[in-house]
Amino acid sequence: MRVLHVIPSLSPSSGGPSFALPAMAKALSAIDVQVTAATTDDDGRGKHLKDVILGKVNPQDGLGVIYFRKQTEFYKASLPLRNWLRCHVRDYDAVHVHAVFSFASLAAGNAAAAAGVPYIVRPLGVLNRWGMENRRRLVKSLSFRFFDLPMLRKASAMHYTSRMELEDAARFGLKNLQRVIPIGMDLTPFDALPPREVFSSRFPETANTRNVLFLSRIDEKKGIDLLLDGFARIAPARPDTRLVICGGGDPMLTEKLQSQAASLGIADRVTWAGQVTGELRLAAFSSAEMYVLPSHSENFGIALLEAMAAGLPCLSSDQVALAVDAVRDKAVLLTAREPAAIAAKLDALLDSSEERHRLGQSARILSRSEYSLPAMGKALHGLYREIVKN
Repeated sequence: MRVLHVIPSLSPSSGGPSFALPAMAKALSAIDVQVTAATTDDDGRGKHLKDVILGKVNPQDGLGVIYFRKQTEFYKASLPLRNWLRCHVRDYDAVHVHAVFSFASLAAGNAAAAAGVPYIVRPLGVLNRWGMENRRRLVKSLSFRFFDLPMLRKASAMHYTSRMELEDAARFGLKNLQRVIPIGMDLTPFDALPPREVFSSRFPETANTRNVLFLSRIDEKKGIDLLLDGFARIAPARPDTRLVICGGGDPMLTEKLQSQAASLGIADRVTWAGQVTGELRLAAFSSAEMYVLPSHSENFGIALLEAMAAGLPCLSSDQVALAVDAVRDKAVLLTAREPAAIAAKLDALLDSSEERHRLGQSARILSRSEYSLPAMGKALHGLYREIVKN
């Protein structure tokens, strides 16, 4: 079976989706599904990926990726991508579209529909209320009514990564197949993490402190402002505790958050590590005593899954879908999206080594039993066969 995946960006700066698609390709290739990805050369605002060949297959860890030049930042429009899709979509048995409110998504859905090729849409959480109401509300309203909703209605199936995402999208009344297939990951790198010294050698101030880790994109929806405020409330009584923020994103937002930390009097208690990859990313988990993700909206939460796989006690808002699912197994602690609530939960975890150990162990076990690559690959393959048959 040949499946084409279309996504607006595979840049690490795009966060979770750029990590999820290669994981899907790895899981599917193990069961003889040939995966090709078509995307733009986006590498963040105003940037293009370097060292990629446009319009040709670029082998990347078993995944063949075809990049096309983006012409705009808004919706990442790419006419070469649209033209290629119109010519080649018939070469595939099915198309898996990642994202909504994107030129690439509309181009893929429309090309597949015109060619009679079944396609699936994974909306990446942007159909939830927070995403619809807090990000370009008017533009999204118009785009959804006239372009995106018709494309979704023609899809053979919708792929959600959590029950929360499915339930939130139910208000649109889509009649196609609705499936929940969680993201799976290759968790073997988390079986033996590098020593914390790998991280502290780059950031010496973290060597002898109790580190509270945030690792995700720097984005307004992540609730980093709430975390800073919450941490500031416990910092005076805990001089040995440090907040470590790992992630790339909007430089203007980062500067704004750094100014907030200064105004709260905790500038010297916060490490801004930027985007971390490879061994340094793994070592960030080694160096941490706990992980916090206070997001306003997450359709899944790949960084949270990484922290769970690393065996860290995890504190998350109740708007992170993976966290809500993990609570049933007592593997994640939930908090309200309020500084006072975050501070109280941080204090409680820092005070209880038994609770940290219990949460960490439960998280490690759950991550490996429910979110493996084979489980995801088997479920996706079943969905592909179902829509092709129908």
